[in-house]
Amino acid sequence: MKLYDYFRSSAAYRVRIALNLKGVASERASVHLRRGAQRAEDYLAMNPQGLVPALVTDSGDVLTQSLAIIEWLEESYPQPPLLPRDAPGRARVRALSLAIACDIHPLNNLRVLKYLSTELGLPQAERDTWYMHWIREGLPALEALAKPGAGRFLFGDQPTIADVCLVPQLYNARRYNVSLDDYPTLLRADENANKLDAFAAAHPDRQEQPQ
Repeated sequence: MKLYDYFRSSAAYRVRIALNLKGVASERASVHLRRGAQRAEDYLAMNPQGLVPALVTDSGDVLTQSLAIIEWLEESYPQPPLLPRDAPGRARVRALSLAIACDIHPLNNLRVLKYLSTELGLPQAERDTWYMHWIREGLPALEALAKPGAGRFLFGDQPTIADVCLVPQLYNARRYNVSLDDYPTLLRADENANKLDAFAAAHPDRQEQPQ
């Protein structure tokens, strides 16, 4: 199994966490996003979107999109489970995950920031304002959605796919000095998750950084 990732990609960070939680070993190949390696001909032949992560399974299947990869891991390696057993619980966890992966993260993606810079000519300060706006827009709703079912983690007392998505998002928020004081539910889940080796080992600072 081979994971194509980039140390600071939120989507790849999610998959590293999930692989660790499942105890699944993988070879790693770094795709240097800032140098445009994701647009190289050989990489586009494998993943036409030109995004990370991509996971090549032992059977040779190429899987793309972080949540699809994580769902495949959940089905292929069911222990420990990252989704609740009941259908309403699974729906809630998926909703929390998608609130991050679809409604916050894409607006802060590197290719969006590059477009703001190169095509629209926005200076760094305005790009930073854009980035922080969408985090501040999304986190209050996520806090409210999570609070009724939260325990030690975003949903209950065991980590789920929602926590796998949350931790990279809060890592990004801190990089941009976004205050998180108003989100105690999110902070509790993030703190408890990062105490686990599976989350800590996936942190960008613990990855081999491309030269």
